[in-house]
Amino acid sequence: MTQQATRPGVLQRRMSENIRNVAIIAHVDHGKTTLVDCLLYQSGQFRNEELDRLAGGQHGLIMDSNPIERERGITIFSKNCAVRYVGGDGTTYKINIIDTPGHADFGGEVERVLKMADGVLLLVDAFEGPMPQTRFVLQKALQHKLRPIVVVNKVDRPDSRPDDVVNEVFDLLVQLDADEHALDFPIIYASAREGWATTDLAAPTTDVRCVFEAIITHVPAPLMDETAPLQMLVTTLDYSDYVGRIAIGRVFAGTLSEGENVTVIDRQGRHFQEKVLEVHQFEGLGRKKTPVVRAGDVCAVIGLEDVDIGDTITCAENPSRLDIITVDEPTLNMTFRVNDSPFAGREGSFVTSRQIRDRLDKELQSNVALRVAPGETPEEFSVAGRGLMHLGILIENMRREGYELSAGKPKVIFHEVAGKTHEPIEQLVVECPAECQSSVMSLIGDRRAEMTRMDVKSGASGYVHMEFSIPARGLIGLRERMMIATQGRAIMHHTFDKYEPMRGPIPQRQAGVMIATDPGMVTAYALDALYDRGFFFVKPGDQVYEGQIVGEHCMDKDIPVNVTKAKQLTNMRTTAKDDAARIRPARVLSLEQALAYIQEDELVEVTPQSIRMRKRILKDIDRRRARRK
Repeated sequence: MTQQATRPGVLQRRMSENIRNVAIIAHVDHGKTTLVDCLLYQSGQFRNEELDRLAGGQHGLIMDSNPIERERGITIFSKNCAVRYVGGDGTTYKINIIDTPGHADFGGEVERVLKMADGVLLLVDAFEGPMPQTRFVLQKALQHKLRPIVVVNKVDRPDSRPDDVVNEVFDLLVQLDADEHALDFPIIYASAREGWATTDLAAPTTDVRCVFEAIITHVPAPLMDETAPLQMLVTTLDYSDYVGRIAIGRVFAGTLSEGENVTVIDRQGRHFQEKVLEVHQFEGLGRKKTPVVRAGDVCAVIGLEDVDIGDTITCAENPSRLDIITVDEPTLNMTFRVNDSPFAGREGSFVTSRQIRDRLDKELQSNVALRVAPGETPEEFSVAGRGLMHLGILIENMRREGYELSAGKPKVIFHEVAGKTHEPIEQLVVECPAECQSSVMSLIGDRRAEMTRMDVKSGASGYVHMEFSIPARGLIGLRERMMIATQGRAIMHHTFDKYEPMRGPIPQRQAGVMIATDPGMVTAYALDALYDRGFFFVKPGDQVYEGQIVGEHCMDKDIPVNVTKAKQLTNMRTTAKDDAARIRPARVLSLEQALAYIQEDELVEVTPQSIRMRKRILKDIDRRRARRK
């Protein structure tokens, strides 16, 4: 096991045979969180009414407690829970379950929590099969020597193809150089939504008991030595207004007791002396206070002020550090800056550079895949993450907390290798109807993509499966164009693959924008006069300022427009036709769509109530001077 490598020379014994630590990994929307919810319902520890209340009336959302997670239907943050299960021999087992995100942008959450697990449940959609993130999470699990239990989920779908999917998982394991132990994986067929699982499709069941049994049988009990000096790795941080920072992780050696003096060793190797105030074990969806936690279990520690993710909590007398948590480096960079628009401070509570910096510092404590550096000015910060959604979720959380800021165009992070510029390359998987294939290939081909595989999706009538190697630059703004080209019928996913030399220029936004010249309220009369110029991002009644982007021009150049112009009142009668203004519905962009839309000289203004696009230089005369330089 990985734990053995972290403590060379320490004799380990298998103890606590009634503990199992398992992580649930999968591609996005393959049913991880729904399966965890199902395990909670059928564990017998909770009343269904209690779980229904926690789920907010939505099936499969007990673990997705964050509002953004529930709105988007995705898991963003890794979470812990524990269930008690009575095996066939009457033994009661404690199963620590770690629910992980499935989206590639939140891969850092997966990487750091796998340290706590001794095995993984690999969920694969019975129709889609292994997808890009499946490869990523499975590769990380194999690096930690974690044997997978394969759960083919959604077998109740009419287009399911479970046998083909099992073969595809085996092929993927071979590609990842898995050992014979991992290749001999147990298989479970399940419908998490319907609440059943079986090892034989010909013998259906009415519960998920076989999942519990597979965990007990195939996930090894933790390896540890209770007589060894204390070693605990912090993999997650929580916070309480009453007790402050809470360190969550697994005890790998020794025991951790309430009131114990410990040494905290940070990622730089510095030592800090601290005292543990309380120790909590996970029980169900919550935590309960306990006097001592033994090696092999997952716990939460209260009272350590200077602890961070990746730190080791060890004994004060003989401190020794565990391996540092390593995650893949970010691939996308964005500038965060103070909002200096004419509307600054109207809607937000936190608007200064100090407040933004403090919030980013707080995010760094738990978001291990994030990087923050000073910008070109004191009012700017360079923020790097795994992808546009990774950074977009951060901004969305900040605006909901009352922050105002402006964000610049996302840029990929380049590396210099042997004097040549290398860029991040992503693996892109697209599934679309056969009649949309040419449109998809044309769209992706323009972005320097190279096709690596194409075949007809088995079990899906008229659907084509395509895989591409594409620069990360080419993914910015691609999803929206893909949905337009396929009438929303395409499915696309991507994950980081490697760095390689630059592939050349990629087409940018072809259309220009319409820029407001006058502040005030948008009028229907003004929009009607500009009807043929393009489409608008604002509607009558909206307040705008000079330099705000109010629409997209039908041509490839920016134009200044007055969207606040009002019709002059006269005593002349007019026809009803003249009074009827032609107004297209405003095109409302989401935060991530706006970030993908803007160019180098533009910003996205983000407030608790509004998302606006603007020029960096607001006044038209100043923009003209800048272009002459």
